[in-house]
Amino acid sequence: MTLPLPPAFVRRMTAQLGPDAPAYLAAMEEPALRGLRQNPLKTPDAPLAALVAGLGEPLPWAPNGFLLAAQSDAGALPLHEAGAYYVQEPSAMIPAAVLDARPGETVLDLCAAPGGKSTQLAAAMAGRGTLVCNEIVPARAQVLSRNLERMGVANALAVCADPAKLAQAWPSLFDAVLVDAPCSGEGMFRRHPETRLEWDENAPARCARRQAHILESACAMLRPGGRLCYATCTLNREENEDTVAALLAAYPELEPVSFSVSVGPGGSLPSLRGGLHLYPHEIAGEGHFVALLRKTRPGRDEADAPSALLPAEEALEPADRLAADAFAAFWADCDPQAARPTFFQAAGGEPPAPVPNARLGDTLLCAPPLPPLRGIRVLRAGLALGQLKGKVFAPDHALAMAAPPCPLRGFALSDEQARAYLRGEALPAPETARGYGVVTTRGLALGFVKASDGWLKNHYPKGLRRP
Repeated sequence: MTLPLPPAFVRRMTAQLGPDAPAYLAAMEEPALRGLRQNPLKTPDAPLAALVAGLGEPLPWAPNGFLLAAQSDAGALPLHEAGAYYVQEPSAMIPAAVLDARPGETVLDLCAAPGGKSTQLAAAMAGRGTLVCNEIVPARAQVLSRNLERMGVANALAVCADPAKLAQAWPSLFDAVLVDAPCSGEGMFRRHPETRLEWDENAPARCARRQAHILESACAMLRPGGRLCYATCTLNREENEDTVAALLAAYPELEPVSFSVSVGPGGSLPSLRGGLHLYPHEIAGEGHFVALLRKTRPGRDEADAPSALLPAEEALEPADRLAADAFAAFWADCDPQAARPTFFQAAGGEPPAPVPNARLGDTLLCAPPLPPLRGIRVLRAGLALGQLKGKVFAPDHALAMAAPPCPLRGFALSDEQARAYLRGEALPAPETARGYGVVTTRGLALGFVKASDGWLKNHYPKGLRRP
């Protein structure tokens, strides 16, 4: 039995939408739509439509986005674990598209878990620049970090902190900031009907107060000329237009930026004063609100000296020399004929091997320039290369997952072997195989193995293994 919409919500939406209310209410009785966003950082050995059952029409507002059939098992395929794509609600891809992150920028996703929008921003940045992803809830921050790793993002910093603390540390730092704010979730009433039972008439006011504090921090971290995208998955004016209007009144250095969202051939939805409601009777997706603002000048209360990115070894700790030498020896054993990965190279420069330049605990890193990090909990910084264990260098899973991966010898797996690998099982190997290698599915890396005595010892992280 379908849970009814809260009566107070229906009354408000009827008044808000006027003659469009019947179309909206009818759409709420239809099945929720699914979506998938292909990862342009990783290319499988065949078109995705041939590998993923149920892949539907392209989404007009999201490069690499597609509708996905309700019965598709895309999230259970080894290709998903290889980072070939991210299963994501279709209209949830719109905020990152509106922000329009660009290669070489310094970008912040302030409320980032589970990572769909962060990995979309990373794809747009194409490995160049610094992407900072924050999540205040520790358990959700861990999920965010794992998704950045799975999707092969090597230029991201994942942190777990209160936005107000970050604003104190990073004034006027970012070219672009995305605030996908915690909200009352009215836009998810179709996708997650159980949330209808949790909603009450006071939820929008409670959420709006929290959103105002988050946006205050976001504004402080935005540099003059920078872009701020505010998004919610709710539909009331209090959390959306009214919140944006209050922000503009409090921060005259902000101005709305007009944009439009393509909804198909010849059709688009234009913003009004930089804000746009997205309703399920108008687009192929769930309900959202998106606003785009620009900071025209420094605010009157901002620090005289904006913060700046630091070399990774200054923001964290310098790379350990012994570990760096061990990594160099490990890398020298890679196949010299394989394509070399590209990490933070200058435009037009020859792609270098990843250069260890910092460490996080005992883990050796190749990291982009980073913001000051004193007192901030860091979960991931750039590309984790591995650790020195005794006299042996042990590569990190992230090194295999990076786009492109470490050019070790590869072992192509069948679909059944790939599933066995993801369960943590050892696999047969050629008798002559020795040392570390990368196992692949459909041309994409799943992780490391170590070959000896006719077997591939499984190095897939235990915390990621499937039953």
